[in-house]
Amino acid sequence: MYSIFKIQDDIKQGITQSYKKIAADNGIDPSLIPEAELEVPKDRSFGDYATNAAMTSAKLFGKKPREMAGLMKENFPHTEYVSSIEIAGPGFINFKLDRAGLYNVLNEIDGMGDNFGSLDIGKGRRVQIEFVSANPTGPMHLGNARGGALGDVLASILQKAGYYVEREFYINDAGNQIEKFGASLEARYLELFGQDTEVPEEGYHGEDVVELMKEYIEKYGDVCLKMDSEERQKKLREWALEKNIDRMKDDLEAYGIHYDVWFRESSMYESGEIRDVINELKDKGHTYESDGAIWFKATDFGADKDDVLVRANGLTTYFASDIAYHKNKFIKRGFDTVIDIWGADHAGHVGRMKAAMAALGIDPDRLVVILMQLVRLKMGGEFARMSKRKGNMVTLRDLVDAVGRDAVRFLFNMRSADSQFEFDMDLAIKESNENPVFYVQYAHARICSILRNASSIGTEVPALADVDMTRLNKDAEYQLMEKLSSYPEEIGQAALRLEPYRITHYASDLASLFHSFYTECRVIGEEEEVMKARLVLADSTRKVLANALSLLGVNAPEKM
Repeated sequence: MYSIFKIQDDIKQGITQSYKKIAADNGIDPSLIPEAELEVPKDRSFGDYATNAAMTSAKLFGKKPREMAGLMKENFPHTEYVSSIEIAGPGFINFKLDRAGLYNVLNEIDGMGDNFGSLDIGKGRRVQIEFVSANPTGPMHLGNARGGALGDVLASILQKAGYYVEREFYINDAGNQIEKFGASLEARYLELFGQDTEVPEEGYHGEDVVELMKEYIEKYGDVCLKMDSEERQKKLREWALEKNIDRMKDDLEAYGIHYDVWFRESSMYESGEIRDVINELKDKGHTYESDGAIWFKATDFGADKDDVLVRANGLTTYFASDIAYHKNKFIKRGFDTVIDIWGADHAGHVGRMKAAMAALGIDPDRLVVILMQLVRLKMGGEFARMSKRKGNMVTLRDLVDAVGRDAVRFLFNMRSADSQFEFDMDLAIKESNENPVFYVQYAHARICSILRNASSIGTEVPALADVDMTRLNKDAEYQLMEKLSSYPEEIGQAALRLEPYRITHYASDLASLFHSFYTECRVIGEEEEVMKARLVLADSTRKVLANALSLLGVNAPEKM
């Protein structure tokens, strides 16, 4: 595959071969040779790539840095696409690429189609990504929307890079918050029948709970009035949970997220997996009793503090459920890597969960936790104050309905998960270049318009065999081809670093370069051979833009 990814690898191999030749000539153990590193110079006039290898290795070889750089240049093997090697400053080695080699990327895009950018760095390793996993006690909020966009796009990138990936939603349908939900439902149910009741202070006060009970009464009437409180809460809770879970599924589908597995916490109580994992930790000597509770010795494995598995009242904790859940992922289902996307407020939980994995004999490095910072919603220049329990919040579905799925998914992937995010509603709906998703989609639509105009005068995108690629010789054309060639590298880096925002930035940069090309290089009406070459370049850009937008779960419109 022709790509900047491959070019970088070829140059690094060339540096290593040069090292080895000099080492052999000087009687130096080749195992001492440092790993070759490359960087992109800020000033591209120096070259396309640079290395400080001569400076970092000069002492080992007993040479001055510039002398070492000269030897490395002299012993550097012929490498395809490198047109010149120059020494600069105290011993930097700069590499300039043969720009004519960039034409090959157009052949690869043409030949590979939608598979352009596909890699095999994952080698089919099994990865599970669990994300969103909102409590089914009410609508999903902005944080869930951000987590959904991050998790879904990361899953697509890993699949593109050659991993086997499953998307999973963990349904917290057991535990203390579910009990509070049941009590809140009961209070609203009785209230609607004129009884004097109040929602518990720590319960759920949102209007969605009232609407659920109105719907229940419309269907089933007063059937729960004669039940005792425990039975009534259980009945209302079970019905409302299923209703909320169905709505979650509908809302996430509208958001473009399709889960492979919806895993219920309650299933582990039924199967005994939670009981079994607690007993396993006991048997291995990793627990102790204090104040009537059973504690996990997390500090034995480097965590900041120990944590409770079973409370003094005999009830198991969320932590115990989470340990059983992760054991299920690794042992029962055999995932090589598990990626969890959690809110930043769960940061303290990470070390203890990794400690639990170590206690179970699972390499804790196989568990990767991405912590996601908060989202602030900006409307009309003001930040909105929201609370899920009070019910005064903008939901995920509200956001998607208001600004569209494309804008939400694109904007939430503009930054890394560990950065705070301000979602500007006014910007998201603006049809101008200020809106990042509009800017990228407009580039795709603009290309489609060019191709339609060409077709209207009887000119279609020609076969590459019929095109003289050397007619693409302007800086704007070279820059566009170079960006196209870097797409596989961006996929690889996004997968290895777990950074989905790299694809969003790539799409934005590619769109920007195309807009510049459009301004500087006329297509329709240009001399025929130039027009044919530029049509191929424009169409190749269209294909890669559509490919990148597809990974983001964003539409690539033909008209705007």
